[in-house]
Amino acid sequence: MAERAELIADAGASVVADEFFRSAAFCEAERVTHTLRIDGAAGSARVPLIVRAIDGSRLADAVSPYGYPGGEVVGEPPDPGAVDWSATGLVSVFGRERLAGRHWIGGARERSPVMVHDPARPRRVRRRLAEQIRGNERAGWGVVALRGPTADEEARSGFERAYAETMRRQQAAARYFFTSDYFRAVLGFERSWLLLARSHEGAIGAGAIAALSDGLLHYYLGGTADDHLAASPFKNVVEAMVGLADELGTPLNLGGGVRPGDGLERFKRGFANAERAFSTHELVCDAAEYERLSAGRPEGEFFPRYRAP
Repeated sequence: MAERAELIADAGASVVADEFFRSAAFCEAERVTHTLRIDGAAGSARVPLIVRAIDGSRLADAVSPYGYPGGEVVGEPPDPGAVDWSATGLVSVFGRERLAGRHWIGGARERSPVMVHDPARPRRVRRRLAEQIRGNERAGWGVVALRGPTADEEARSGFERAYAETMRRQQAAARYFFTSDYFRAVLGFERSWLLLARSHEGAIGAGAIAALSDGLLHYYLGGTADDHLAASPFKNVVEAMVGLADELGTPLNLGGGVRPGDGLERFKRGFANAERAFSTHELVCDAAEYERLSAGRPEGEFFPRYRAP
């Protein structure tokens, strides 16, 4: 095989200073442990990964950090079937791609599209949303966009509270409840913003984190405080992100829903004027161990099969 993959116990080998999803700040927050290096005759790739032990065994698999990290690519991406994975010692890899730029390996699986506001196209805000945003402004709601590294403790803690209350209302998985250190690390990225909606009395009612990566401004995390659900000032936060994208001349990735066509996706479509494809990779590095671990589990959408709930 001409293509060879190896696992490097150095998260920094895949760090790129000015791309959020591969930055040192993000890799620290996500606890990236290793870099996957793929070298071949036509190109090479460096991919950040989180290596995980597989319960009940001495084996391990890996997953990309959250979001749209992709990898650093030189030349042409290899065909996964042509790669010798044996040196990685992994059973499988679930890899997330970036939204712009060359994929780090071939054979990607296209997922549900993400909603995008493209400044090169006419701005689109659903009429009902626009009316609610103006109503909130008349009621005294305003949005401020703070550069991430300049956000003080009061701003961060107000956002954390709104985000945590949103996750509790949605009964989100434990993985989506982050510590203060996580938010502090993420907002340490130079090209990140913390957008906060404040009432006329100064209360933080909603907020979002946005950051630049791979030619897009990405909405990363956000939420609304329980006390301000009636006003729903998060709409004003999203409009402010759209304005920030216009100011930067950069498309805004609003993301998608939890499931295709759900309420969250419909809400984001209310601000979007374009879509982009989001792709992932489901790589089996050790077929024999994968099948042994997956024995008795039915085929389904979840990857790897042996980790299916």
